[in-house]
Amino acid sequence: MPLRFMLIFGTAVLAAHLWLLGAAADPVRVRDRVVAPTFITRSIAASVPPVAVPEALPQKAAAPAQPRAKAAAPRSPLARVSEPAAPLPEPIQPVDPLPTAFLAAAPQSASASAAPVPPALRFRIPASMRLHYQVTATARHLRLQGDGELLWRHDDTSYDAKLEISAPFLTPRIQHSTGLITAEGLAPLRFSDKARSEEAAHFQRDQGKVSFSSNRPDAPLLAGAQDRLSVMLQLGAMVGGDPHKFPAGTVISIQTASARDAEPWQFTVEGPEELELPGGKVGALKLIRNPRREFDQKVELWLAPGMDYMPVRLRLTQPNGDWVDQQWSSTDKG
Repeated sequence: MPLRFMLIFGTAVLAAHLWLLGAAADPVRVRDRVVAPTFITRSIAASVPPVAVPEALPQKAAAPAQPRAKAAAPRSPLARVSEPAAPLPEPIQPVDPLPTAFLAAAPQSASASAAPVPPALRFRIPASMRLHYQVTATARHLRLQGDGELLWRHDDTSYDAKLEISAPFLTPRIQHSTGLITAEGLAPLRFSDKARSEEAAHFQRDQGKVSFSSNRPDAPLLAGAQDRLSVMLQLGAMVGGDPHKFPAGTVISIQTASARDAEPWQFTVEGPEELELPGGKVGALKLIRNPRREFDQKVELWLAPGMDYMPVRLRLTQPNGDWVDQQWSSTDKG
């Protein structure tokens, strides 16, 4: 009888252990699931504001397993254990393609926590006018003289701009931009460039793209995008809205479309200059777009405060050294 009782008791104990081991091995049923937040980043001109890092809570010291012969010195109540704060990210510089229309580079503050945020821009649209230019150019080591005319008209809701350059024995070059006037300045709808034949770019804002008549691949339409003619007028409207926001060294980036492609153009404000032009002495603010790649065009632009920041001089230099320089000679109002 005792042997039978011991066998039954041993079997029961073994079954209980096996049941407990099986239960511990089962997967744990999770009732609530915490999903790590997804962070969406975007490129901006200003420095990233610092993020407050909460101080780590003091860790509770574990109780000693056995009493020691000599009691340890009491711990200071001010002592805290904390993880070192992660370094703040470096300011994000504008990259291509840019996610915004223009980025005015503000001077960096000595303290990262006081880094300035780019203020909202205001735009001042100049009155309708017609500007005349004297044009000098070199092509294949030949020096040419010609004339230019910039016709600028708007009715506060839409605009029409046309630039025509002509010279003896050369086919006239005509650029034409039409679009809307918005709270963000000019919003082109169509740009055409004509010499021997005409090519055009279409700003399809409802589809978020720029398409080209030459069957080139479409380009994504970025906010504030301009064409090669409207970009000069847009820069003037930006600077004219608040000239103090554009000191020397300011960099302005604008997606600029030709009749074949669209890419970011970066203009640097160089500062004021006094110009001796065919139309007389003019004070102007110079901006420059330097080439970034082998076949980029160099653009030098002078905007006159006394003429609502309209372009009074434009000099284009090709990668092969050829250049075109158009200088203001007179203005017709209205």
